[in-house]
Amino acid sequence: MTTIADRLAAAQHRIAQAAQKCARSPEQIRLLAVSKTKPVADIIEAYQAGQRCFGENYVQEGAFKINALKHDYPDIEWHFIGPLQSNKTNLVAQHFDWMHTVARDKIAQRLNEQRPSGMAPLNVCIQINISDEATKSGIPAAQMLPLAQCISSLPHLTLRGLMAIPTATTDCALQLQEFTELQQLFATLKQAYPTVDTLSMGMSNDLDMAITCGSTLVRIGSAIFGERDYSI
Repeated sequence: MTTIADRLAAAQHRIAQAAQKCARSPEQIRLLAVSKTKPVADIIEAYQAGQRCFGENYVQEGAFKINALKHDYPDIEWHFIGPLQSNKTNLVAQHFDWMHTVARDKIAQRLNEQRPSGMAPLNVCIQINISDEATKSGIPAAQMLPLAQCISSLPHLTLRGLMAIPTATTDCALQLQEFTELQQLFATLKQAYPTVDTLSMGMSNDLDMAITCGSTLVRIGSAIFGERDYSI
């Protein structure tokens, strides 16, 4: 039976192979271990195998895990990667290091107001709905720069880049089209804002194409922790 450490090593190996194929350094790409619905014990096991960055989709679950682990594992970097209702922004602002899914001025402003003064600014990515699917969160590409301007004016937030969930497809041409568009948007944003350095795109099914198109952070969950328990 493979362990979490085994699966983490396999994921890192796959990232390294994908990077080498497109003449990139594997060190340019970070692995975000998506630990939603998984117990604290699994996160500790991944930590002991060297993993430091974890992603959570559910606010209250994530806040519980952060509180449970913050004293013994203070160097864990916590990323919120799920949709966020405005009445729960305080939990993200008070607990997480990163927020990947900002798609409204109102959310950005609430996160800024609720970020404790003793904490470092919250690292923020703008979520782009690159596939233009009604069921997905995110903004159209045309709204990126106005939202970026809002975020950059808020002292308790730091604009770090873009996040997207492209179409779930085996159509390589469509994958390439969407990832290339994201890469171009990222280049535009990076040119305008010196703090921008993160392109959060790519999961298990499209990791190779995402890395080819410049992803700096890939999100992998079940391939590390096993299938999720959606009853939680």
